[in-house]
Amino acid sequence: MKVVILMGAPGSGKGTTAERIAEANYQHVSTGDILRAAVKDGTELGLEADGYMKSGALVPDELIIRLIEDLLDKGNDDSAYLFDGFPRTELQADLLDKVLESRGSAINMVIFLDVPREVLIRRLTGRRICRGCGISFHVTNIPPKVEGVCDACGGELYQRADDCEETIANRLEVYNNQTESLIAHYEKRDLLKSLDGDQGADNLASEVMSLIK
Repeated sequence: MKVVILMGAPGSGKGTTAERIAEANYQHVSTGDILRAAVKDGTELGLEADGYMKSGALVPDELIIRLIEDLLDKGNDDSAYLFDGFPRTELQADLLDKVLESRGSAINMVIFLDVPREVLIRRLTGRRICRGCGISFHVTNIPPKVEGVCDACGGELYQRADDCEETIANRLEVYNNQTESLIAHYEKRDLLKSLDGDQGADNLASEVMSLIK
């Protein structure tokens, strides 16, 4: 079993990079996607998670880990997983280590996408989402053919409330506080590889692939 963790602040390109890498036989593991799928499927864990989400509470780490265990149990010794944005804290990292160890595996590499703060803010404040189909655009990087209109379905494009500059600055501060010690944790274990995240998506994906192939 191969396990690679992709780290980076909001706006660093983790999701886009992970999707491209997933095309090369790595299963993209996003805890948000896992939670939504479990809720949609009405599984026991999904119903438990849904209760937390509907109340506005954070889903406990232990429940997320149980969902990850279910996912890993569906794989085999040749499976390869790319974790996108998880773990975010040292506690989550310890829990994941125990899950992998119990299956005779371990983390192979942690890749950190390093992007300057001003670039992250510019990327995130420029994001626009379609109200109809949910596709993302960007006012400069991925502009729609017609301003304010989705290319795919013709729906209205809008800026999410959490994409305003003040909210983004707070999100980045929270992220840095959460992950600073985690980055050092993986660095000490000689697992961390830092890449320049301020480059084109194709180049970044190629660099990641060259590390994990």
